[in-house]
Amino acid sequence: MSLQKYICLFLLGGLCMAHESKAQSLGNSQSLLEPSGTQYFQNQYLANPAMAGLEEGLRLNATYRRQLGGISGSPVTAFASADYKVNSRVGVGAQVMSDKAGLINRSRVALTYAYRIPLGLEEQQLHFGLSAVWNVQRLDVKAMNGDANDPSIGAFNRRDNYFEAEFGVGYTDRHLNIQAALPNVRNMFTGNNLGTDGGGIFFTAVSYKFLPETDEVTSIEPKLAYRGVKGYDNILDAGVNVSFLNNVANIMGMYHSTKSVTIGMGVNAWQTVTVQAMYTTQTGGIKTYVDGAFEIGATIRLFK
Repeated sequence: MSLQKYICLFLLGGLCMAHESKAQSLGNSQSLLEPSGTQYFQNQYLANPAMAGLEEGLRLNATYRRQLGGISGSPVTAFASADYKVNSRVGVGAQVMSDKAGLINRSRVALTYAYRIPLGLEEQQLHFGLSAVWNVQRLDVKAMNGDANDPSIGAFNRRDNYFEAEFGVGYTDRHLNIQAALPNVRNMFTGNNLGTDGGGIFFTAVSYKFLPETDEVTSIEPKLAYRGVKGYDNILDAGVNVSFLNNVANIMGMYHSTKSVTIGMGVNAWQTVTVQAMYTTQTGGIKTYVDGAFEIGATIRLFK
């Protein structure tokens, strides 16, 4: 227990440093206030590079999210990732994100290296991860209702593509999972407004997995996450994931301090293919204008 206390203090210190960094100017375009719901339980690598290669073998993930009804040009976002546990200490990964909202198309590609240090016999590990990120933002001229020859449009599309770094740390054992990530490391230290990962400033999370000794309920994992977005109040996420029948099925729910809720359910076939469907209610204050968002994510586990 004393070792866990030292690890927790180390990581909590990192979280405090992340919180203090929110005054930095990290970008001129905001990241998604409601990120992929799969990042909380199904695919934690989306939120923290230190989680790449966390599980044995190769994990392939794909997620599609679409805002339902409401307004024309509503956001459509797709995520794809692959991460692989090379050995007991090294994990690697890659991510691709495509986000289309109105006329703006945004793409993000990340390559990740993760290193972990075993700390004991109870599956205790300290994790570090670093991602190199490439970001592109363009206006869709073909969908524009106006003068496509406007110089400001050309200037926007001629902007440089930006590179960034994302750093994450974590501690895990059989039950406890503590994480912290900085999605804009280069911008934080240079002060350049490159906006590579939108306005994301920091991501932190802690969860604890209970393992009831019953045939029906496999695990119960409550989770708290706290994240910062430039130009907005920091966001608190709180929820739980419950798995049943030796992880054959699950239900999950997360409440966000933006006054929205994510609920989902999933199935796991042959311990290899997981499909998760989620619905996120709209952020408070604009519920009368747009509906919520539907998301579906799939995970394939190979070479376990």
